[in-house]
Amino acid sequence: MEYLFVYGTLQDILDNEMSRFLSTNSEIFGKGFIHGKLYKISWFPGAVLSKTPSEKVYGSIFKLKTIENTFKVLDNYEGCDANNPKTSLFFRETTTVFLENGNIINAWVYLYNQNVDDKKRIFSRDFLKDA
Repeated sequence: MEYLFVYGTLQDILDNEMSRFLSTNSEIFGKGFIHGKLYKISWFPGAVLSKTPSEKVYGSIFKLKTIENTFKVLDNYEGCDANNPKTSLFFRETTTVFLENGNIINAWVYLYNQNVDDKKRIFSRDFLKDA
């Protein structure tokens, strides 16, 4: 079973081409958070992981149906290039996700791969509240 945690434009509540693609190729599993910091990159957010428990990024978890094709399309959308990881806008890795119901799972997440020093922090920890 493969899960994907999303915190930005891929969330099911947003109606765009890529959120519809994800909804077609997965099923919503629940809501939750990861330990991280959220930044406004442009019209989209970027998250970086944190070891500080009070730093959280909220989002949605999807259970993927077609893994290989789904990641191929989403990697392209996210600017995630495994062949050029240093220049990729985002990279994909697995991390711990804390579900609303108290359960804990491992899920894939796209994390921002560039410097955030000049980026505005989203202190609400929820992109949908700032969108």
